[in-house]
Formats: sequence, C-alpha cells, structure tokens
Amino acid sequence: MANLDNIMSALKDGLAGAVEAVDDSFGDTVVTIAKGHLLDALTLLKKQGFDLLLDIAGVDNLKRESKERFEVVYMLYSMTQDLRLRVKVHVPENDMNLPTATGLWRSANWGEREAYDMFGFNFEGHPNLTRILCHHEFVGHALRKDYPTLKGQWATGTSDLRPDLDKE
Repeated sequence: MANLDNIMSALKDGLAGAVEAVDDSFGDTVVTIAKGHLLDALTLLKKQGFDLLLDIAGVDNLKRESKERFEVVYMLYSMTQDLRLRVKVHVPENDMNLPTATGLWRSANWGEREAYDMFGFNFEGHPNLTRILCHHEFVGHALRKDYPTLKGQWATGTSDLRPDLDKE
C-alpha cells in the first residue's frame, strides 16, 4: 500500500502544474490543486485508493487574506490504507464553475448541491444542481459572508421534493 508521500509524488509527477501547495493542518495533509486540474487530480486520487468522499465544503474568505475569495474543499478517505486527505481548490468570485465529481463518487451529489445552494458554486455536469437546504424561491447564497445575517425570505408556494428522491 502506498503512503501519502508516494501519493503526493504520483500526483505531482502525473499532473505537472496541478499541485500548488501541500500542507499539514490539524493532523491531515491538505493539497491545494490548480482549478484547471481539479477533475484530473480527483480522478488520480481515486485511482490511488481514495475510495470515499467524506464531504465537500465551501469556504468564503471575504474577511481573510487569501489567493481567491472562495475555496472548495474535498475531504477524502482511503478505507484500505486508512489515509485522510483534504483537497482544496481556490475559486475566483468571477468564475465559480467547477467540474462535478459525481462521476467519481456518488456522494458528491449532495455535497455539491449544498455548496451550490450556500455559496453559488456551479458544478458543471452535475445531474441535478438544484437547491437542497434553502427553499426553491430563495434569492442569494446564505453562507456567503456578505449575505445579511437577519435577512429572512419566505416561500410563497410549495415545491414537490419527490422528483429529487426518485432520481436516487
């Protein structure tokens, strides 16, 4: 079984220019991938044994110094190797498009929908990129740092969630 150093070497060698940084954070290795190489990097990591996508998280760096305002973080786990890895990609505010990871891990479906709903990331190729937490008439993205904390929005009508469940 490969260790994390070998996997990082395979990533750097296999995808020239894809790896922007490798850091340790709270006991996990965090690899920052160039946006244009994201799907290739995730595909390579899945082939290297990261068979479980634990979660996808959006980050708004509005009040922090960062390369870009937004980030998407993929939390990966290899069950056979007992390895955790966080994959981070910087996303500029004027280009929120990213490729979907649903073709690699079915669990990406819900995480990408949440990141879309809460932050406005557009996962190109996603089979059902619709709101999942906010109601269907909601305007904006509630977890962006510039969204007003007390701005309430009421839905004026109901929506049927059964089609979402039928697609599973």
